[in-house]
Amino acid sequence: MLRVLLIDDDARLAELLGGYLGQNDVTLVHARDGVAGLRALAGDAFDAVLLDVMMPGIDGLEVLRRIRAGAGGRVPVIMLTARGDEADRVVGLELGADDYVAKPFSSRELLARLRAVLRRAAPEVAGERLAAAGVVVDVGARACLVDGAQVELTGLELDILVALMRRAGRVVPRAALLAEAGRDDVAVGERTVDVHISRLRKKLGDDVGPPRRIRTVRGIGYVMPKEAAEP
Repeated sequence: MLRVLLIDDDARLAELLGGYLGQNDVTLVHARDGVAGLRALAGDAFDAVLLDVMMPGIDGLEVLRRIRAGAGGRVPVIMLTARGDEADRVVGLELGADDYVAKPFSSRELLARLRAVLRRAAPEVAGERLAAAGVVVDVGARACLVDGAQVELTGLELDILVALMRRAGRVVPRAALLAEAGRDDVAVGERTVDVHISRLRKKLGDDVGPPRRIRTVRGIGYVMPKEAAEP
């Protein structure tokens, strides 16, 4: 199930899109303005963002600037606008939008655009190799090496580790970690996540002294530094 954030002050549009996308394996989360949208991105994980240009307060272009500056990183963004103005479209694309859809649009067209953007943004998993903090993961082979030695991880542990490594150097909120790992099927709570992190640290040799590979950011979540700290 994909999770998509809609940032738009049109409640009726949110209702219509939520119903249609929900029938097509997409969960839509609605933020009514730019501030609420940025707050949602900072505290949760999403596969893509649908962002209206014309909103009261912070407009869509400013929200996009902030997303690309760090609030949401490289999450795919499709801009929505009631205007077909070419200047708006050019500015949005220059700021890092992945696609642009002019209102009014059909829900079917939007879903097709969304799937196309996600296909382009998807990592080439078969050849993906991640390295951070002395840990190397071959994602396609589902293999993990710690300081050159192979370590056996459960499927969930590996998915959590991959989620942290893909965002190495950035904090992953505790509440969003399992979703970021693509494991929405797992019953989640703060204690659940903490238990999995504790087990993962032990297998990575990170359970003696202050953690060097998976650090806790109090009150927020976890971060895996690009380089492990000296013991």
